[in-house]
Amino acid sequence: MDNVFPRLVDLPQNIKYFLSAFLLLMSLGVTLGLVYVYETTEMTADGTEEHYAGSIPEDNMDIPEKYPKEFESMLLTTHTHLISFSLIFFFLGSIFYMNSIITGGWKTFIIIEPFFSVLITFGSIWGVRYISSIYSNYTILFGILTYLSFYLMVVVSLYELLLKKTDLSRNPRKNP
Repeated sequence: MDNVFPRLVDLPQNIKYFLSAFLLLMSLGVTLGLVYVYETTEMTADGTEEHYAGSIPEDNMDIPEKYPKEFESMLLTTHTHLISFSLIFFFLGSIFYMNSIITGGWKTFIIIEPFFSVLITFGSIWGVRYISSIYSNYTILFGILTYLSFYLMVVVSLYELLLKKTDLSRNPRKNP
């Protein structure tokens, strides 16, 4: 079944450059998203709680630094992120599927795992906002898994596209 799709290493050079440019630009966008997460939450459980549930004033005269996210804002954040991450991991998974470095069950797991992590990450922000601050730990844990999956797939794919040499014995078309 794996023979239906070409391996990344065996693709024509111009397609390798095209896919590499796509992966690099998408990585830049995702990394900028992580910078935004750092700026708004400091990547901590307390920062995540404050970002979604609002800050707690120290006394009745204080004005909260951050207000709880409105329902509409939660819907917009969840809606846009679920759609965009679904597309990101669909395209990234399609490219990663053609790698010859990670195979078998691990490849399948790495391709499918981020869909669950994204769902739990953005589901847990609702828990932070409306149920308990404990959900911020789920947001962080599954956010980490999401980004680890992303960067692993990108690095493996870029390595195969740009650095790995074609095994001429496996690909007689390229044999001079």
